[in-house]
Amino acid sequence: MIEYEIIIYWSADDVAFVAEAPELTGCTAHGSTHEEALINAQEAIRLRIDTAKEFGDPIPEPKGRPLTLA
Repeated sequence: MIEYEIIIYWSADDVAFVAEAPELTGCTAHGSTHEEALINAQEAIRLRIDTAKEFGDPIPEPKGRPLTLA
């Protein structure tokens, strides 16, 4: 289960939805739909964590943040 925050937004430059995991520097993915971007981001997070483990790099703990309603 992915516990990191994932932010999805439309990028006119990329003509795709971009999904970022801000707690994992440089961990981004994209897709033609929200769902595809999310799936790709979850895979990118798994790969980022696996790579960090392989090289003994630190893995940031998921912080999350409270939902703020306007």
